[in-house]
Amino acid sequence: MSLNVAQKLIQSHLVHCDMKPGEEIGIRIDQTLTQDATGTLVMLELEAMGLDRVKTEVSVQYVDHNIIQEDFKNPDDHLFLRSACQRFGVWYSRPGNGVSHPCHQENFGKPGKTLLGSDSHTPAGGAIGMLAIGAGGVEVALAMAGEPFFTRMPLIWGVKLTGNLPDWVSAKDVILEMLRRHGVDGGLGRIIEYYGPGLATLSAMDRHVIANMGAELGATTTVFPSDQEVRRFLRAWQREDDWVELVADTDATYDVYDEIDLSSLVPLIAMPSSPGNVRPVSEVAGERIYQAYIGSSANPGYRDFAVSALMVQGRQVNDRVSFDINPTSRAQLEALVRDGHIAHLLHAGARLHQAGCNGCIGMGQAPATNELSLRTVPRNFPGRSGTCEDKVCLVSPETATASALTGVITDPRTLGTPYPCIADPDNPILNREMFMPPLPLKEAQHVNLVKGPNIASLPTFEPLPDEIEVSVLLKVGNDVSTDEIMPPGLRVLPFRSNIRRIAEFSFDRLDPTYAARAKQVKGHVVVGGSNYGQGSSREHAALGPQYLGLRAVLAKGFARIHAQNLINFGVLPLTFIDLADYDGIQAGDVLRLADLRRVLVAGGDLLVENVTRQYKFQMRHSMSPRQVLFLLRGGLISWMKERLSGSPESRGA
Repeated sequence: MSLNVAQKLIQSHLVHCDMKPGEEIGIRIDQTLTQDATGTLVMLELEAMGLDRVKTEVSVQYVDHNIIQEDFKNPDDHLFLRSACQRFGVWYSRPGNGVSHPCHQENFGKPGKTLLGSDSHTPAGGAIGMLAIGAGGVEVALAMAGEPFFTRMPLIWGVKLTGNLPDWVSAKDVILEMLRRHGVDGGLGRIIEYYGPGLATLSAMDRHVIANMGAELGATTTVFPSDQEVRRFLRAWQREDDWVELVADTDATYDVYDEIDLSSLVPLIAMPSSPGNVRPVSEVAGERIYQAYIGSSANPGYRDFAVSALMVQGRQVNDRVSFDINPTSRAQLEALVRDGHIAHLLHAGARLHQAGCNGCIGMGQAPATNELSLRTVPRNFPGRSGTCEDKVCLVSPETATASALTGVITDPRTLGTPYPCIADPDNPILNREMFMPPLPLKEAQHVNLVKGPNIASLPTFEPLPDEIEVSVLLKVGNDVSTDEIMPPGLRVLPFRSNIRRIAEFSFDRLDPTYAARAKQVKGHVVVGGSNYGQGSSREHAALGPQYLGLRAVLAKGFARIHAQNLINFGVLPLTFIDLADYDGIQAGDVLRLADLRRVLVAGGDLLVENVTRQYKFQMRHSMSPRQVLFLLRGGLISWMKERLSGSPESRGA
């Protein structure tokens, strides 16, 4: 049987069921990635499970999101994570070392391996021929404990690339073109696999840009082949021995097809406030901007910064523009300093920040009120930047820099200057001393977890009751993101290891009264539209509302990771069979769901009674029998704790 790259990766790690689209499969996980905004919970989950030591080939904890030390909370979490890595056998990437995804690709990623990460942009690892998937923290914790990762077998979406990128057009414009064509839910239930002769023109870091933002399409992941370009990349990082060739068979087929002629692309821009709101830059040129921002996991490569440096060399950025340079790794920053690029940027008026996520997730660098911010980041959901009612646009480094020079949105093709052709160097600076290796097992067993006053153990998760009669506390529309369910940023994320405190921010941007009202009732449900829970993998978006009494979410459709996070913590995700029933429900209505445990185990649709309006309607769930088992027990942590303790009830899952 001829196989494409995605199928080869899945087949080589398959431990449960067959590769039939829509069927639940289990795959073995080789590597895991956690970051500090989600990793604190992962480590607390490992503690709650009673795990002795991780069982993966490689697990790495990065500190990249919460590196601003406004008070004690972030540094306390850093010490906690350091101690947890020592205790459980995990690599620790120190604060300031850089963003997880490029750092992992440079130092640990291996073609042919699987990677599970508690960050929705983990699919960036597909740039070098990995099967890299974002998931909720508890699923990553399970993988670290040696359990398979389960998901529905996706369709494989083959995207053929032909031609060459024109001057002033780069990899960011490729993924923006995909978003222009297909929107933020075009990849749901799919793995995107790029192939074709156009691949030869894309570097490993170009592919990283494209794979990273496959998350904005809703895709399960993105994969590229492991070819000679990947070999060159690994050789540059002194890891050529990790290279294996991984390409699609000559006669491989795909479930869905698309094709992009790279030579036909133009500079593109995603206007506020959705990654799917894409237009040619030329159509909106001339609008005044306040900020231009280079960096983030979506444009993390050396060339992304170097091309900007060469564009501003000998020039000054507009005097009202905040030109923010956000290095993505210490190693890249050192190389850029060595080669003189940082000097060009600073002389032109750039503001240099420490290596990390920073403004991408609202941790500093917020734009001014009602002013346009052009960023090379992956997302522009409302308020994500830290400024309420922000106006963030997603662009390439070329477009961001051209606009910084002129003070208005500018098509870089109109600058009238030669295009600065530059490639990632074959001699990057290696700085692996910033990674702390795991301790030997005997030493690790004597390490105590360091918990500051803001770090609280996880609450107890109760089994799902047989009947729920609760009110609709909130009704929302389509494409609600996890940023709107649980905001990121300096105000909220420092409480990531304290569920009681972070729960107070649940749905804060949509309804500031939600938390207070939730405390006044004994349980509630939320009603949502399509693509509910798109965006970040932060399981706080499930945990916070759950802590406040959320029992079920009734929606037109769910984003994959958030639906799984709800199940993981005992919240029932249901979809409308008749979309008209969504229209019939109002906030404040009382709903009754009866005989839940029997119906969920037996299968079939659930009957919901609107007690307030005196009518009944049916809802559907898409959970597998395994997921139903977790849900009934109150979530994955309860199940895993039983499993590690040897409880016979957990062995059948």
